[in-house]
Amino acid sequence: MAFLELKQVSKGFGPASKRYEVLSDINLTIAENEFVAIIGFSGSGKSTLMSLLAGLEKPDAGEVLLRGKPITGPGPELGIMFQNYSLLPWLSVAQNIEIAVKQVFATMAKSERSDYIQHYIDLVSLTGSEWKKPSELSGGMRQRLSLARTLAMKPEVLLLDEPLSALDALTRAVLQDELVRIWEEDRRTVVMITNDVDEAALMADRIVPLTPGPRATLGEDFAVSLLRPRDRATLNFNDDFKRLRNGVAKRMLSLNEESRLVKGTTVRPLPAIDPIDLDRRVVASTVA
Repeated sequence: MAFLELKQVSKGFGPASKRYEVLSDINLTIAENEFVAIIGFSGSGKSTLMSLLAGLEKPDAGEVLLRGKPITGPGPELGIMFQNYSLLPWLSVAQNIEIAVKQVFATMAKSERSDYIQHYIDLVSLTGSEWKKPSELSGGMRQRLSLARTLAMKPEVLLLDEPLSALDALTRAVLQDELVRIWEEDRRTVVMITNDVDEAALMADRIVPLTPGPRATLGEDFAVSLLRPRDRATLNFNDDFKRLRNGVAKRMLSLNEESRLVKGTTVRPLPAIDPIDLDRRVVASTVA
């Protein structure tokens, strides 16, 4: 039995007469403790797929199953980390985590809860920032806090909806390494949405392409056989990594081209207009 599974899932939005079909016939099987990256273009339905996995949306057809049982709504077994942090600005670092811990572990003693929260603050390297408010944190620190809050609920499945896309390249690289480190220390099933091929190859066990929408579906997946731990400094010299990256990139481009042809999209030629010679205009104006 699969740990997490999507079976012939379809989802659309809008009234029947103008319905936009976002996803169609999605089939995916994920093993326990596997790290899967779903990669796709903007607007292909990645966030809709994540909402279905988190129980925030219900499929129009098909089933989303966890341990063989349908996911009927959000719950503590499904932890989701969004792009926009979703932190409460009036609460401190410790309090943002505490509010989630209280919901999931209502009977935990106060003294135990304090140590428990500190463990996750330390885990994401926010030690010393316990009483800072989100406005006093950098973007990377806010994302660390969002991750700590999600992990503190001890979900069976960790869902990452492009959590690093808004960060600068250096902070993003640091948090990629942190996420992998935490996953290796505290194994659980991870499904990550991304549009970055290198990020998927660096972090995941398997990469699954999502075709362009509408009626997006999943393409043939790629197993990531690179040994862990993976060193980003040497990966660019690794032939297996280069083959994987090129294979995924070519596949995504071919899916985009196939989608364009199916939809009948035409390439419209630009009008034959020569650019204005600004230097000539300045000279002519001076002479006049």
